[in-house]
Amino acid sequence: MNQKSGIVVLISGSGSNLQAIVDQVQQGNIDGEIRAVISNRADAFGLERARTAGIPAIILDHRVFASREAFDQTLARTIEAFTPEVVVMAGFMRILTPEFVQQFMGRLINIHPALLPKYKGLNTHQRAIDAGDKEHGCTVHFVTPELDDGPNIIQAVVSITADDDAKSLSVKVQQQEHIIYPLAVKWFTEKRLSMIKGQAYFDGNILEQYGKIIDAR
Repeated sequence: MNQKSGIVVLISGSGSNLQAIVDQVQQGNIDGEIRAVISNRADAFGLERARTAGIPAIILDHRVFASREAFDQTLARTIEAFTPEVVVMAGFMRILTPEFVQQFMGRLINIHPALLPKYKGLNTHQRAIDAGDKEHGCTVHFVTPELDDGPNIIQAVVSITADDDAKSLSVKVQQQEHIIYPLAVKWFTEKRLSMIKGQAYFDGNILEQYGKIIDAR
């Protein structure tokens, strides 16, 4: 019997994307096991979600470490103890050191609330509205040392309507996050995803710049 693919999830907050992945694992749609949830904040509600699901919930408070490097080294050791095939950043609000990213390159993924390469960084919903965009969305991508810059795996596209504000747009985007992030994790556990020489591959074929597209407009 094959051992299930190991998943470690990194969080800092409510963990709604974590919950979406947990649900898909519990329903048997993801052939993997979440071996640990790690948070840099003790008050992250995602830790409760993990405990409820019977998943080890680990707190690594970044404030007690002397440097970013020291925190990342401990984080890396903690992750490696669970031998994951994929490390999932689900609202993990830390900028990671290049050394950490290099260690997990090709098995570290993130979700960003914009259609990358547009709107890297914060306040993505308001920035899309201010720019007069007609569409917005979210992207699952491989993590590389440059912020929000790794090759795309999958995007979901939503419409921006005249009555949208940042809050309503956030709700639309988050609904799609809860669809595409578990899907990307599923592909990973099925060994359909890889990153080779800075490019994303799906079923052995190079993914286009924007990755797979789900049109939710």
